[in-house]
Amino acid sequence: MTLDDIVRDRLITAARDAATRAHAPYSNFGVGAALLLTDGSVVTGANFENASYGLSLCAETVALATASSAGRLADVVALAVIGGAIVHGKVIGDTPVSPCGRCRQVINEAAQIGGRDIVVWCGSAEGDAVGQHLLSELLPYAFGPADLGIG
Repeated sequence: MTLDDIVRDRLITAARDAATRAHAPYSNFGVGAALLLTDGSVVTGANFENASYGLSLCAETVALATASSAGRLADVVALAVIGGAIVHGKVIGDTPVSPCGRCRQVINEAAQIGGRDIVVWCGSAEGDAVGQHLLSELLPYAFGPADLGIG
């Protein structure tokens, strides 16, 4: 599967759509993520906040947990993430966001299990700003299943 501009744009669009379903009443910052699987299918997630803050879930982890529950964690090829302020029910902003450190670690789990360096597109809620990175660039010297003799 070729990871070209068409695939990137498809994932960014899916992530933007997912962000509209964010449950973010405390931060008012909506995040959407979209995963591309080996068969071309897309799995999405949105951030889900909790009043105790620490129990909140990032969009990327929601999407990855969804893929895992379908038995597809090893099939993740690429991920797109976008985020921005929620204003009048719309996610806005022209600054690309990137996965937080916790999400990078969770993405690494999928990368090591799948045996690939996952492409991560970091996009803005609006506009055309998109950065492309390999997970290994975002999380050098990662700790994962291989370090435990698994995978």
